[in-house]
Amino acid sequence: MNVARPSTAWPSCGARVAEFGVYVHVPFCAHRCDYCAFATYSDRDHLMGDYVAAVIREIETAYSEGLPEATSVFFGGGTPSRLSAEQLLSILDAIPRHLDAEVTVECNPEDASLERLLAYRCGGVTRMSFGVQSTQPAVLADLGRRHGTMAHAEVAATVTAAGFTTWNMDLIIGSRAETLDDVRATLSDLLGLSTPPPHISCYALTPEPATPLGRDESRHPDEDDTADSYELVAATLEAAGYQWEEISNWARAGHECRHNHVYWDQGNYRGFGSAAHSHLDGHRFWNVRTPDRYVQMLAAGELPLGGEEHLDVATREFERDSLALRTRRGVPLEAFDSLEEIAHLVTVRAGRVSLTTPGRLLANQAIVRLRSASGRD
Repeated sequence: MNVARPSTAWPSCGARVAEFGVYVHVPFCAHRCDYCAFATYSDRDHLMGDYVAAVIREIETAYSEGLPEATSVFFGGGTPSRLSAEQLLSILDAIPRHLDAEVTVECNPEDASLERLLAYRCGGVTRMSFGVQSTQPAVLADLGRRHGTMAHAEVAATVTAAGFTTWNMDLIIGSRAETLDDVRATLSDLLGLSTPPPHISCYALTPEPATPLGRDESRHPDEDDTADSYELVAATLEAAGYQWEEISNWARAGHECRHNHVYWDQGNYRGFGSAAHSHLDGHRFWNVRTPDRYVQMLAAGELPLGGEEHLDVATREFERDSLALRTRRGVPLEAFDSLEEIAHLVTVRAGRVSLTTPGRLLANQAIVRLRSASGRD
């Protein structure tokens, strides 16, 4: 291929790499939700076959130049389950990975047939992620979700029948249609399942400017209501035996998402597909955003590079500390010059500073006081 290559070389396959993540972006959706600002498209299904071939070509080219085997693979989007199981698994087959690699696929509840999940599991997928968002009809309607209100129960039964032992469900809080009782009911529905999800993520609804939600101020979340919902989620999950992992993630012991920790630990990862991002030791680069352009560039033998940046030492230190502070392990006490102004947001144990539940809601107030924040400009 005649390509202009990123300026930092990847470690050779012979180098010792503790954790190396691979992300595969699938940009296709059946329906674009009102809050979605991701690089996803509901009118490009005709590109699927060419897109899969382009992703495989990008993977093969990258690995011919010495990428490490993946310790985790994550198919995100968009909606990876828009691809057929055969198409998705053909991409997975192209990725060299460790024998114990975690492989996660995001799946819409309405796509979670037993046939599909069995195919995934037999093909090497080890973990599933389902965007349930809520179990309450008014909330689902306001978010523009297409699955039914009993989808959580159907998904739990099907993923268990398919033999998966670890999987997660995503929730979204902050819809103007959602009351605190709705949040409580959703949590009760999930935790009351005969097999509850061992990992639960909960994200605050964000009104991105270019989305229908963002353009309609009457639909913007109320910050106080969202805070109340978050505190209810945290208290309920932690009382039920889930351990807080990161601001938006809780897991039972042994069910943490290995791939997420690559990001949170400022690790190295390679993204494939349109709009996918990569990181290696402070060098970040990303692919062109649209699938059309991505397919065209790969077909022409070009690297689909959309941009790149090299982080200086101060920026890397700040990102390391700010990411770590969002997690349960927190940061060393010496990461702060003083805790006086944020004492109400943090707790100190064994020389490490971590956020309290109220502190997670105001994490940015703590992050800007990190010692590393002063040196990044």
